Amino acid sequence: MKITHVEVHRIDVPAASPPFKWRDGLSGSAPVGDGAVLHIGTDEGAEGVAVFQRPGAFDTLRNLVDIVFRDELVGADPFQREWLWHRVWELDRIHELPLPTLGLIDTALWDLAGRYYGQPVWQLLGGFRESIPAYASTSTFSSIAEFLDVADQCLELGYVGIKLHAWGDARRDAELCLALRDHVGPSIPLMYDGSAGFDLPDAIRLGRALSEADYLWYEEPMREFSISAYQALAAAVDVPLLVAETSDGAHMNSADFIKAGAATFGVRAGTTLRGGITGAMRTAHLADAYRLRAEVHGSDIPNHHLCMAISNTTYYESLVTATTVVRERHVDDQGLVHAPTGPGIALPLDFGYGSELLPFVEQPR
Repeated sequence: MKITHVEVHRIDVPAASPPFKWRDGLSGSAPVGDGAVLHIGTDEGAEGVAVFQRPGAFDTLRNLVDIVFRDELVGADPFQREWLWHRVWELDRIHELPLPTLGLIDTALWDLAGRYYGQPVWQLLGGFRESIPAYASTSTFSSIAEFLDVADQCLELGYVGIKLHAWGDARRDAELCLALRDHVGPSIPLMYDGSAGFDLPDAIRLGRALSEADYLWYEEPMREFSISAYQALAAAVDVPLLVAETSDGAHMNSADFIKAGAATFGVRAGTTLRGGITGAMRTAHLADAYRLRAEVHGSDIPNHHLCMAISNTTYYESLVTATTVVRERHVDDQGLVHAPTGPGIALPLDFGYGSELLPFVEQPR
């Protein structure tokens, strides 16, 4: 079997309704956007797809395919995913590809394989579980009162834990984290994500509050350029650190965080920022060798599959971005996400597609 065509389709990515915010200094939710789908086809009719959702995604991906990817892929064996994964990283040496594009080919090829064999990708990866609990991962709300009300709604809807994305102010965020622990009691798992908003002194200040409140993990308080800064943070706080979400290099960079003693809870895994399915699985196996967690980042469908295949992940991350909470459709009333059943990976149901992509869209449960 050989790859014969590589195409890019523009899709409409709907805007969040209502719009939402992240911490101070970051942009909030995007308006209706021009997402893109990478579509790989073969001489035997096997096909696979992968979604790219960033501002300017269509133009970015179309240019990469025309200039870099198509010549590399046409004529290649689509089942040689390891070879092609390495080729993308070789190409990155010269082209410095945007981080989310490093895994698109790999994800599309895993989707192709799943469709060819008639199996969901999590089963092709070996399979570990058929359901996993979900935590509510908040956007940034305006007040402590709003956060507490959202937490109450999430727990009533079945979510088993809460992760905060707060304001990026160490004192104010610490006050919120302590208030949430007092509000929900000692048994609810709580996590905090700093979205890289702090320097080391403020990260330590906030981390000590999280330690006092017995948070399960402390995620990305600083930009992940300085592993030494994370090493110093790990030595200064008791709350476990979840690291290596946005740092380049997939498992290669994650290894240095682990070696430095900076991954005291574990490392992030996921298709979008860790080099696709293959990069995420390498990261998970690396972490497992050190008896650490590899927590899957994000609630898109490829990461849904990863949650069912990675033994050392704990939860599915489900975004909650409005003060009136609506449970994500993949999460049931017991707070569980169940394994996909269709072949391949599937495109999200709620995007705008042309007719040529409809056969790849997930089916409602």
